[in-house]
Amino acid sequence: MTQSPPAAFDLADMTWPPPPYQSPVPPVTDTDGVRRFDGVTYATTPGYRPRLLDVLTPAGEGPFPAVVWIHGGGWLEGDRRYPPPTVPAALLHGAVLAAGLALVSIDYRHSLEAPFPAQLHDVKAAIRYVRRFAGVFGIDPDRIGVWGESAGGHLAALAGLVGPDSRDGAALEGTQGVGSGDTGVLAVVDWYGVSDVVAAAEHPMPQMPGGADFPNPYEALLGAGAAERPDLARAASPVMYVEGANPPPFLLVHGTRDGLVPYSQSEILAAALSGAGGEVILRPVVDADHIFLGAPEIAPIVEESVAFLTRHLGAKA
Repeated sequence: MTQSPPAAFDLADMTWPPPPYQSPVPPVTDTDGVRRFDGVTYATTPGYRPRLLDVLTPAGEGPFPAVVWIHGGGWLEGDRRYPPPTVPAALLHGAVLAAGLALVSIDYRHSLEAPFPAQLHDVKAAIRYVRRFAGVFGIDPDRIGVWGESAGGHLAALAGLVGPDSRDGAALEGTQGVGSGDTGVLAVVDWYGVSDVVAAAEHPMPQMPGGADFPNPYEALLGAGAAERPDLARAASPVMYVEGANPPPFLLVHGTRDGLVPYSQSEILAAALSGAGGEVILRPVVDADHIFLGAPEIAPIVEESVAFLTRHLGAKA
């Protein structure tokens, strides 16, 4: 015997194939007035996990400028909810909200799920989604910046430099989620990201603790070695898009003893941006390794990054 659908279920509301994104979930308001939209599906693709984002908006009247946070993890791992272990989430989130900025934390497809440019497609899709639902979130769609660390720093730099008019721009914009729309940003904070994939792939990878088997991140990102896919390696390199890009302001923060992504990677990008007439600040963290290991204090690094975004996105002082 066939059962009827529950009364609350309306077949007329169903679509097939499933929609490429979902509308925002209802927010939860904390006791301090911060509104939280948790686990919003900004893009779906058959065969892949849904891509999710969280939105935190400050207490008070919006619309607020927003920063899109992009996690690291060698493009192989990581989670929108967790900054690197050296940076407490309460510090990062609290500093952003206290400055009058909304925080959008995003997941993206890892490289063993899909090679480049899938990761950039997802970042672009998240930016389109935030603009599409800016009124729901209480965000100003004209004041969006990006901030990422490690692999996320690389993707933030690409998001700031790649547009529809870039070389292969249409292919790099992608059509995930909200399939079209503006993905430009007003400012970029890049913590120790790769800027030249070809050069970075030649840098020896450090030994993993206990001899753990970890995929080569560049081979996973490209689907092969950089020498085997030189065109894709160049396409994945932010420095390749600086010339003629009219870049937004950049803050590059990098440990001078980074054994995973050499400090020279940020020097290369800073030089290119400066040569193109862009505004760029290169901030060395003396004697710090990757994820700022060895830095005497993390709070000043976060504070400078938030102040940079506040200045360029027009948030309150």
